[in-house]
Amino acid sequence: MTTHYIDLTLLPDPEFSHAHLWRALYAKLHRALVQLETSVIGVSFPEYRLRPQTLGQVLRLHGEPTPLEQLMGTDWLKGMRDHVQIAALSPVPAGTQHRVVQRRQFKTSAERLRRRRMQRKDETAEQAAAAIPLSVEQKPNLPYVQLRSSSSAQSFYLWIELGDLQASPSPGGFTAYGLGQAGRGSIPWF
Repeated sequence: MTTHYIDLTLLPDPEFSHAHLWRALYAKLHRALVQLETSVIGVSFPEYRLRPQTLGQVLRLHGEPTPLEQLMGTDWLKGMRDHVQIAALSPVPAGTQHRVVQRRQFKTSAERLRRRRMQRKDETAEQAAAAIPLSVEQKPNLPYVQLRSSSSAQSFYLWIELGDLQASPSPGGFTAYGLGQAGRGSIPWF
């Protein structure tokens, strides 16, 4: 249950792009959630829009007061404090609806899928191309944060999708990115 929230608002910066600031903030949050080994802090993006695709400027952290205070008591925002305005811990407004904010993954590169298939099935490039046509590529139209995997150093897109509004919360924990999964782990939406 998420009864409280903290808003983090990205401030404009002439030296860094909005995308660069999002990438830095979200990567730091992910590392902090992993380090704390918590699945009780969720995120939302109150300014989320599909047209134009944007997460906006606000990252909202959701949870109970103790885990949120524990997170904010760490030094996870080191290097970002000049770029973020931090609001006070506040209770969620009464009567709010809920929704799951989750990651969506897409097959965006037939070439990458072919290379992976060649490795896993010991196939030639021709066999993999026959098995995976270009038509499998999907063109996502969701807002995203571009991140870098700490384990593989590969860059990837973390596409964010909003579930339907619901009158009551759906139970479940959150991933190390603060996202719900498989329709579970909703946050208050306001």
